[in-house]
Amino acid sequence: VSTLVEEVSALYAFFFHIYIVAVVFAMFRIVTALFLKDTLAAAAADAEVAIVEKQRQKANYANKMMSFFRAANASGDGYLTHAEFNAMMEDPEVQTWFSVMDLDVHESSEFFELLASS
Repeated sequence: VSTLVEEVSALYAFFFHIYIVAVVFAMFRIVTALFLKDTLAAAAADAEVAIVEKQRQKANYANKMMSFFRAANASGDGYLTHAEFNAMMEDPEVQTWFSVMDLDVHESSEFFELLASS
């Protein structure tokens, strides 16, 4: 740089410094963009995995409920009566299963009415 200032002009040294600062700034921006791209891609993949996991949990929950209703239908006619439902709710294993499914077994009548109305 000293040769440039002594033999040509100080303005070239000023231009050279501005050029170096601009190139370094551009390199930092490119590296930052690459890191940000990878981070956003990982976050999107995590969101997709969470959505797939939630859908799998819903399907699993629905399958468990269907197996419960098939088992509760003692008459085998395809309809679950209130008496069949209450008889099934007396079973301690069913009560435990409902607790695992985050359903309150003490509100079984309301649960049955909710299902019957839909």
